Amino acid sequence: MREILAQPSECQRYIACALENAPLLAIRRARLPFAASGMTAGQSGARMRFSFIAHDNAMTPARLFLAATLCSLTLVAAPAHAAVERARTETVDGHRLESLVIRNPSAKATVVFENGSRATIAGWDKVLDGIKDSATVFAYNRPGYANSEAVDTPRDGATIVEQLRATLKRKGLQPPYVLVGHSLGGLYMQLFARRYPDEVKGLVLVDALYPRVVKRPQDFPLYTRAGKWLFFSRTVRDEIDRIHETGEMVAALPRIDDKPIIRLINKPVSSTAIAVDFGAFNFDDDTRTFVRGLYPKAKTVVADASHQMQVTHPEIVAAAIREILAAPAP
Repeated sequence: MREILAQPSECQRYIACALENAPLLAIRRARLPFAASGMTAGQSGARMRFSFIAHDNAMTPARLFLAATLCSLTLVAAPAHAAVERARTETVDGHRLESLVIRNPSAKATVVFENGSRATIAGWDKVLDGIKDSATVFAYNRPGYANSEAVDTPRDGATIVEQLRATLKRKGLQPPYVLVGHSLGGLYMQLFARRYPDEVKGLVLVDALYPRVVKRPQDFPLYTRAGKWLFFSRTVRDEIDRIHETGEMVAALPRIDDKPIIRLINKPVSSTAIAVDFGAFNFDDDTRTFVRGLYPKAKTVVADASHQMQVTHPEIVAAAIREILAAPAP
């Protein structure tokens, strides 16, 4: 199935039938229109199922923001992940950096993973299992996440791409690279591929963010700016504030239509799914047309999954990576 969508990402996510890892007590106190209908436990941790309930009060922007923020909170304690257990921390330029390398001597390419905002390498756990026999693998936590120490350098895409590329070189991980980016990480990988096309074999964009979809930070509504300061770390705030700037960097560079690209898009089909945009996204016709035209030759896979597709449906992501690995050189 092929479909080109102007896909809003990161903050605008569907919160509906399955609000994952949301503390029930906080939801009750906030009088959000959800009620727990069940709870299951599995390898990926505890998961609550929610359904809508009626309240006399309206679902205000503040409650929508709180509901989506609660989705990112941990219910109890996260289970151990193999990716985390295999990761190692080293000191780079005076700061700790956590990363994972799986070397495959027979591999013809290196798969490089970039996390979304507030995400860590633990999210790629099952995907790694699906590709580790086909390629050398590199995953890491950007500065300010998990065991990677925050740094004072700017958190724009150019700085992040250059730091990633320097890390790959330092570890002796040579091109060609298959770049895999989730959400905001997908925007960074688009920038990497356009800056260094000769080093890139292909791209897998996992429910990724695209240029010009997110507004300039000064154009965010007041409640969105307040929520950013209340709920996010300095690193996350700095990254969010540079999203629009990073997108313009991507748009200004030459196209990469000769590269194999697979776009994985989450599109919930549940009748109870609702979209939340926090006033931070551009939905005008010009933006939609621009996004549709970014990668006209890309293969687009639309799935009824979740924004955290690499966690909930790792087989889709792994299959896309293997397809890029097997693609002939342009």
